[in-house]
Amino acid sequence: MIKLSKKVEYAIMALQYIAENSSRTNTAKEIAEKLSLPYDFLSKLLQTLMKKGLLVSQLGVKGGYKLVKQINEITVEELMNALDERSSIVECADNDGSCCSRTEICDIRSPIMNLQEQINNIFKNTTIANLKNNI
Repeated sequence: MIKLSKKVEYAIMALQYIAENSSRTNTAKEIAEKLSLPYDFLSKLLQTLMKKGLLVSQLGVKGGYKLVKQINEITVEELMNALDERSSIVECADNDGSCCSRTEICDIRSPIMNLQEQINNIFKNTTIANLKNNI
């Protein structure tokens, strides 16, 4: 089963919130309060997104976070990569198959890899804006 981690889920929510309030900077505390997210976890998450180039931060009284680009330009794949998250449905889809002793005789490897490719394409072609608009 594919399940997005809390990191990915909270990051999507935070990016959407920042986009909706793009006329100003948004603090981690404000975002955590408005979205009922754990502050410490969110703060670290926003720092990671800043280090990976999806956000910029501004220090000071009017400090906070802003998006580097629009949410219709940020894909789920890009976000997951920034957070070092994987979307593999099976372990061997994440590498060359060396993790399994059945690789040579596996009857489902090819169809599973095709399914994995379709999932990867969904993440590659779905933006954070798409998730907000239910498109």
